[in-house]
Amino acid sequence: MTSPAATAVAHPNIAFIKYWGNRDDALRIPMNASLSMNLAALSTTTSVEFRCDLQQDDLLIDGQSAAPAALQRVSAFLDIVRERMPEKQHAIIISRNNFPMGAGIASSASAFAALAAAASHAAGLDLDETALSRLARRGSGSACRSIPAGFVEWLPGREDENSYAVSFAPAGHWHLVDLIAVVNRTHKEVGSTAGHALAATSPLQSARVTDCPRRLALCRQAILEKDFAAFAAIVELDSDMMHAVMQTSTPPLLYWEAATVELMHKVRTWRSQGLPVCYTIDAGPNVHILCQQQDVTQVEGQLQQMAAVQAVYRSGAGGGVQLV
Repeated sequence: MTSPAATAVAHPNIAFIKYWGNRDDALRIPMNASLSMNLAALSTTTSVEFRCDLQQDDLLIDGQSAAPAALQRVSAFLDIVRERMPEKQHAIIISRNNFPMGAGIASSASAFAALAAAASHAAGLDLDETALSRLARRGSGSACRSIPAGFVEWLPGREDENSYAVSFAPAGHWHLVDLIAVVNRTHKEVGSTAGHALAATSPLQSARVTDCPRRLALCRQAILEKDFAAFAAIVELDSDMMHAVMQTSTPPLLYWEAATVELMHKVRTWRSQGLPVCYTIDAGPNVHILCQQQDVTQVEGQLQQMAAVQAVYRSGAGGGVQLV
């Protein structure tokens, strides 16, 4: 018997306090807690249909047959769902993004959040938000943060049952805007999964993890109090610390390009001139530039004058995963 198809929409998230390095690679249990904001304007829409007539899973991403490695990763994730199905069936998965994949804009977060919601629903599983966050985490750690709405904290835990994300403020709490300055659209050579496995080889990782509770408390307080100056200071520090770990791993990872560094300098110059703005950078060359709604026109105008910036995506805080 073929199950009815299910479709879900999820948003990527931008981490203010970063996740880098796992306590358990297989379960994607992180070394430290993290804070993030879902991005309303960016989305992944994924449909899943389990069928009794399929010999293997079939994955289409943005209208193209997925590469073997991507299919293997999705099939391994679906195996977790299939363990709870009375009849193990393969699936047709169709996924579409409205933003570039694999360029440090958390495409795996929205991808596996949408996949978790659609696949579990298609399989007839009735999962609450916590269970869905735990399931999404198995596909991509940061995907657990795309399940709840708005401003989110990933409680790291030490095992599968207590590692999941929760919302600590709704999307409308603070009109914060993420301007994603794209300087390179190409797929990064070393993905985040491989990068996490290198984190412990950096002599700086233990210091980053040890100090994380302090940074997280400061960032959460800044968000709840809408204190942009405090927020900017801790967000840039956390981003720089994560990239310091990457750059001192063995082998080293350098995601920055000349344009990345140029933007970092520009943001600090603008802030010194009185414009409330800060940056954060995920595992890629593109720069997330954060400001408040009242300053977005000025900041976006500055970015569009820069020759190195190929495109700018603008997004406020977004909701959680939704079945459609």
